[in-house]
Amino acid sequence: MTDLVDGIYRLLFSDYHLPVNCGNPAEITIKEFAEEIRALAGSKSEIVYKELPVDDPKQRKPNISKARSLLGWEPKVDRHEGLQRTLVYFQRRVAATGGTGRENP
Repeated sequence: MTDLVDGIYRLLFSDYHLPVNCGNPAEITIKEFAEEIRALAGSKSEIVYKELPVDDPKQRKPNISKARSLLGWEPKVDRHEGLQRTLVYFQRRVAATGGTGRENP
């Protein structure tokens, strides 16, 4: 998330006023993504397959060449590390809220 915020921040203070893709160019399938999350979480949850929406992209590999050239930006945290950090964040949040996910009044 910090990478994305950095990219948006750089875009905000640039003279460029069109969309710029600040995604991660490392392409994986949704199945691989689900398996990675399940493994990180130590879960045995079933992966459920559904019909794809009609307009679902067949390729999920963003072209970040504009972000690189215009903003000098590219992601610094790889997907696996980002997922680990996200998992730790939510584990701490759940522990701090007694499992409810909500702040205690």
